[in-house]
This record gives sequence, C-alpha cells and structure tokens, in this order.
Amino acid sequence: MKHRGIISVANYVLNSNELDQTVAHLLVIARNDGYAQGYAECTQHVNNALRVNWDTSWSATHGVDTEAAHVASKTEYNNLHLPVMDLVTAALQADDFAAQLKEVFPDEGDDEDLN
Repeated sequence: MKHRGIISVANYVLNSNELDQTVAHLLVIARNDGYAQGYAECTQHVNNALRVNWDTSWSATHGVDTEAAHVASKTEYNNLHLPVMDLVTAALQADDFAAQLKEVFPDEGDDEDLN
C-alpha cells in the first residue's frame, strides 16, 4: 500500500462522479460569467465610443447575477466532499489499518506492500 496507496486514492478521487459533476458545473458557470463580463465590458466600450446607450435587454445574461453563481460554484468546488476520503480516514484510524485499506481498495497488492 505504501507504493500504490496514494495512486489508488488519487485514482478514486480523480475518477469520482462527484468531482466530475462539480468541475463540469464550475466550467459552465465560469464560461457564462466570462461571457457576461466580456459582454458588459464590450457594451461599455460601445457606449463610450458611440455615445449611445446600447440596449442589452436581449442578452442571454441580462438580469442574471453570473458573478454570484460563479462564486457559489467555486465555493461548492472548494468544499467538495468525497465519500472515499471518509473511508480512508476511518481506515487509517483503525488498529489494523492495512486490512481496512484493503477493503477500501481491493486487489491493490500483497500484504507485504501494506506495511
């Protein structure tokens, strides 16, 4: 486990549905916020350059607080809870942590690798 344990934990974390879903959501929210911020900046440049008040009411992000959604999504990512980490923590606190870790990560090597 010394040699493969960290790799096993990393694989479980990186391949977890919870991480995939949270990252995908964060990417969509970040893209939307970037679009909204860029559109607002572009609109401001047009307004200043042409001395007009450009109508942005038809914009897909009009009236949507994309910045707050982006902040909330980043917070969700930063506070992501992965159940496998609870299993690892509990296993490491057990007297026979090697046996516990073998239950969490089956077929990860011989007993000699766990010591």
